[in-house]
Amino acid sequence: MKELLEVIAKNLVDNPDQVTVSEVKGERSIILELKVAPDDMGKVIGKQGRIAKAIRTVVKAAAIHEDKRIVVEIVQ
Repeated sequence: MKELLEVIAKNLVDNPDQVTVSEVKGERSIILELKVAPDDMGKVIGKQGRIAKAIRTVVKAAAIHEDKRIVVEIVQ
């Protein structure tokens, strides 16, 4: 899941070298924290959060096979 989120984010932003994804594992859930350059924050979030919502949907759909709950957080 971490790699998937990283690939999606790197293709959206102008500074792909500043994209980092950290993973925090719990018993039944995984939290993925996406960090991008401040200039690219709007590109990852999108108008009214549409791109962020789409990213979360794709990652959650891919996570169904692992029987885990995925939470994607966009942090600064």
